[in-house]
Amino acid sequence: MGSTYTKGLLVDSDTGRLLDTCDTPTTSGSDVWEGVRLVRERIAARCRDTPHLLDEDAVRICSSAGGGLRLAIVGFEREVSAVAGAVVALSAGARVVHATSGRLSTEEVVALRGARPDLILLVGGTDGGNAEVVLRNAEVLAGANLPAAYVVACNRAAREETADVLRAGGCSVSTAENVLPRIGSLSPSSARAAIRAAVLDHVIGGKGLSAGPHFAASVRSATPDAVLDGVQVLRDGRDQDVMMVDIGGATTDVYSAIQPQGEDATLRKEVVGTLWTSRTVEGDLGMRHSATTVLEAARREGLPDADRPDVRSWVSTVTTTPQVLAETAEQVRSELRLASMAAVVAARRHARPARPGAAPRALSEVGILIGSGGALRYADGSAADAVLQCVSTDLGGGWRPPEAARRAVDTAYLLCAVGLLSRDFPDTAAALAARVGQPQGR
Repeated sequence: MGSTYTKGLLVDSDTGRLLDTCDTPTTSGSDVWEGVRLVRERIAARCRDTPHLLDEDAVRICSSAGGGLRLAIVGFEREVSAVAGAVVALSAGARVVHATSGRLSTEEVVALRGARPDLILLVGGTDGGNAEVVLRNAEVLAGANLPAAYVVACNRAAREETADVLRAGGCSVSTAENVLPRIGSLSPSSARAAIRAAVLDHVIGGKGLSAGPHFAASVRSATPDAVLDGVQVLRDGRDQDVMMVDIGGATTDVYSAIQPQGEDATLRKEVVGTLWTSRTVEGDLGMRHSATTVLEAARREGLPDADRPDVRSWVSTVTTTPQVLAETAEQVRSELRLASMAAVVAARRHARPARPGAAPRALSEVGILIGSGGALRYADGSAADAVLQCVSTDLGGGWRPPEAARRAVDTAYLLCAVGLLSRDFPDTAAALAARVGQPQGR
């Protein structure tokens, strides 16, 4: 369930065969469950010989209809724990809106309040290291009365005391293992799970999207989490590194799942360490709601299409009328140029080092480059491939692109379904992942 369209796929859980697909505009203006009901009814009407596949316990739903989780990071040292927190947060599907480190001042609390985070990730110190700063920050935050929940993923020795300080101030708190237990050793899984749980709470409970109980009971995952899990399943099944660029109306998300080789496999020189399966979200790179900032970002990156009059005219059109579709040949060309710029800039940001002196993300050996999003889904094959080719041949971006990668478009949004199925039906998920990039005849 996306912010624009609610999409449904009917998959045979025994074989992983795709039986049917359907989509309808997301009914967020009334009740999002209405859109889910419409999709299920239409699929059921067309697939009358498989009613058991539409039972309540057979349905898996993910949602991004509530918008992304706004997350702030409060760390001990910017170049260590705060950076580790940012890496973990982005891989968990949250959008980092503020980051600070060290002892919180009054001015920093004011800035934190202005960022309006839904969740604050409190990190600090390796296990057995400094605990004073994180405890003092907890005292400051407990008295700040910020309308946010907290995840505490700091020094193990200070974790429970830090959480108790926040709870004493009336804060909603969950705890997780330290994201950086040792220098160079990033441990993201526990904090990522806590953030993902908060994303679900935000999407399900915080937006009033549905009046009935079905929505909250049925959503298994936030959509970005499901896609990231699907990318990992695809990597494992093909035994090839995978990169995915999802070009949306408001953001462009980049996912990668890689198995490091050579020097990368033993890389420990970076203070924070490396997360080999990750996602980044670029909130200023989108085909509609943030089309203007795509041009600004592309111009800063030196991409030539950013100053084309036809592209600038199209951007003006889509920002004032987001629901408009490209119809004429000139509009289609402008749409695809805009998509190419969003994809290239997002890929560069995903790949580049997080800080000076660090190595770029090791993406040069990626074997499969997947594209997603409406701009690619509705383009003809050669046009969509040309957008992805701009990414795989981006030799001036400060990273080593996957020049030899096989390019494909996930036209049926299979990777999202793969991720949703991966926990309960791993064999089905693997079989469905094998169809990504293949013709989707039913």
